[in-house]
Amino acid sequence: MAASAVFILDTKGKVLISRNYRGDVPMSVASRFISKILEEEELNMKPIVEEDGVSYVYIKHSNLYLMATTERNANAATVVLFLYKMVEVLEEYFKELEEESIRDNFVIIYELMDEMMDFGYPQTTEPKILQEYITQEGHKLDLGQKAAALPPAITGVVSWRPDNLKYRKNEVFLDVIESINLLVSSNGTILRSEIVGSIKMRSYLSGMPELRLGLNDKVQFDQTTTRSTSGRGKGIELEDVKFHQCVRLTRFENDRTISFIPPDGEFELMSYRLNTSVKPLIWIESIIDPHAHSRVEYMVKAKSQFKARSIANNVQIIVPVPPDADTPKFKATMGSCRYTPEEEAAVWTVKQFPGGREFLMRAHFGLPSIHNPDKAQAKPPITVKFEIPYYTVSGIQVRYLKIIEKSGYQALPWVRYVCLSGDYQFRTG
Repeated sequence: MAASAVFILDTKGKVLISRNYRGDVPMSVASRFISKILEEEELNMKPIVEEDGVSYVYIKHSNLYLMATTERNANAATVVLFLYKMVEVLEEYFKELEEESIRDNFVIIYELMDEMMDFGYPQTTEPKILQEYITQEGHKLDLGQKAAALPPAITGVVSWRPDNLKYRKNEVFLDVIESINLLVSSNGTILRSEIVGSIKMRSYLSGMPELRLGLNDKVQFDQTTTRSTSGRGKGIELEDVKFHQCVRLTRFENDRTISFIPPDGEFELMSYRLNTSVKPLIWIESIIDPHAHSRVEYMVKAKSQFKARSIANNVQIIVPVPPDADTPKFKATMGSCRYTPEEEAAVWTVKQFPGGREFLMRAHFGLPSIHNPDKAQAKPPITVKFEIPYYTVSGIQVRYLKIIEKSGYQALPWVRYVCLSGDYQFRTG
């Protein structure tokens, strides 16, 4: 990658702040960029625009454009990733990244841009490391005062972790979080089914430890994996796997070991996706019965299709109702119901929904308005929200987490599994 310059512009194309790193592309090209963007329709917009031999790589964040220019054959994905890291750093400093926060913090943003990129190549992009030596408050330098030394993480190989960390109690918390995206048609056909997962860590470890994470043998990271699944059932083929920069990719490619020196505190170690057929954990059947345009009745049946030893917590079944519905009446075999007119929905809440159970809810609404029977009415889907602890849909499991540090201290790894509803919807008839 070799970016020539980086710009932050408002939505009208006015340059708020810019930094020229290589000097091979004139800074005036920023005016051409916004004219190209305004010409394009929103549906046809691409993250890379080319004109007169100059490539414009950009992202949009709230009311700002972050844009990099280059004349070289640069790695576009790396440039886009750098722009997103820039957003992350600026949000860490200013909480919200918008036009006003840019105007109020020119000096510190110039400092950050100088540290994050040198001659068009990304350098330090970890917010925690940058905050060690670029502070938001200005400090006067007293005569004879020794200049602050750079953190070792800047000059060392491990740029994401400060040196000399010490904790009285060394602990690692590992969360395997999976959310299910599901869309079911009104006749019960599954139209879309997807699992989106991530492994998140909170690391409170002294020194510079090396961690090795082992997942169960069923996990496959691609079609050409060397790991055998014979005798252990069908493999779990993870797609779109993304690792934190701390993971040693060469070792992972050789023997599928996830080996890394973790950043301090909270971070996402990896994320993945499974575009596979998923058995719906909570199945919904509904009957909507309108009566002579004066009232409407709903019967909603919810069935949990996971094992009895698991429990879904805070289950919410959101049933859309007409905007003019009034006088609600509810009857449910479990949980409570309420009408939320601002959302035009009836919300059925079950605090704890055991596996292998079935519950029923009936609702009755009056309809004071008169509707044209020939006009098609919009039918928004029923949405389900839930959380199942100690459960993963994909079957992914942490087999071991080894913590190796030269001082030889003992650390406590804690592992937790959570399954959440993502975009989980059932269309109504």
